[in-house]
Amino acid sequence: MGSHSSSDKVTNTGRRHIIGALGASILAGGASQAVAQSLGFPAPPAGLGKRPYPNLLRPLSDKKRKFGYAIVGLGKYAVNQILPAFAECEHARLAALVSGDIEKARRLGNHYGIEESHLYTYDNFDKIAQDPDVDAVYIILPNSLHADFTIRSFRAGKHVMCEKPMALNAEECQRMIDAGKKAGKELMIGYRCHFDPITHKAVALARSGVIGTPQIITTDNGDNTDPTDPTYQWRLTRSLSGGGALMDLGIYGINGSRYMLNEDPVEVQATIMPPTDPMFRQIDETIVWIMRYRSGAVAHGSASFNVNAMSRFNLQGTKGSMRMDPATSYWCNTVSLCKTGDTQTWSTPMFTINELNQFSAQLDHLPISIANGTRVAATGEEGMQDVRLIQAIYKAAHSGRPVSTDWGDWRKTI
Repeated sequence: MGSHSSSDKVTNTGRRHIIGALGASILAGGASQAVAQSLGFPAPPAGLGKRPYPNLLRPLSDKKRKFGYAIVGLGKYAVNQILPAFAECEHARLAALVSGDIEKARRLGNHYGIEESHLYTYDNFDKIAQDPDVDAVYIILPNSLHADFTIRSFRAGKHVMCEKPMALNAEECQRMIDAGKKAGKELMIGYRCHFDPITHKAVALARSGVIGTPQIITTDNGDNTDPTDPTYQWRLTRSLSGGGALMDLGIYGINGSRYMLNEDPVEVQATIMPPTDPMFRQIDETIVWIMRYRSGAVAHGSASFNVNAMSRFNLQGTKGSMRMDPATSYWCNTVSLCKTGDTQTWSTPMFTINELNQFSAQLDHLPISIANGTRVAATGEEGMQDVRLIQAIYKAAHSGRPVSTDWGDWRKTI
């Protein structure tokens, strides 16, 4: 991990940071008028080795032709975060748009200079194989569609970036991995936090020995569900989401525990709380879990669709502790190192760009890896490991018994 002096600002404990929808609207600019509309999805129900990390400095400036992405799915995250992030990319560019709403695609295409010939629907998506401007497809769709569109993209001869969670189950993940290998194309999972400089700082601190031996990590991720927002509607439908708070928010804690502790759990336990509203009848509204590690460390996690929006990690060691609050936000993530009588906090200002932009750094990482012939940081195997752990947590919750996750070193399969 390289050092990033512009993010290493030591501040007083208790400094306040602003997060929320304001940032999305400012970054989106004119595109904010085209925020996600319903695409015809069903209505919500009634009522053990080192983690690979990319270098945030992005070389390869001698490449004349920028790497073209087709964005598949024009929901809120794509419109408010991903599309604006191309402005700060050094190697990636927006080349095509794919949507079930062609008028929406045209409006965004006009805003970003994408011609009609590079606009696709879900029905004619396979024609993208004949589009030489598209090098990769970035899939930002409901979880149930990840596997299908990933495989179709590989058949079209394109590299793939796919949002997390990677798929509904490990079997779908394996199909995606196999399709990429058959096509000779890269598969990268959209773990944006892997490209956040504050996350890099936190991982460096955790592995430096400054807090001693890590003993306990606690991760909490939650949000308030708005059933009238199309962004939430498909998440309330199990056939589209594959699960609830664990799939959508808990994955941050699962993946975060793994890269903070630098190992994989060997056993999980979990409890799903009874739903407080009929709209959660198909999915888990609130879930808590415990993951046990071979080193003796323990991770406690929670995820909820019915709490005030928050994202918080806390790592306790034998010599000190470290907290991130917020831990996985789009902006203003912080990490604090707490020793007896001394606390230091590192943060990034809101709306910082270039190497501090986790979204543009993620988009640039794929073409850099391809050009340099190196593995991407967030591989399909990495994504599948999280999905397998999610499945194990659900199994433990439904059975009421601990479930072994001692599957050996998955990295040996890469």
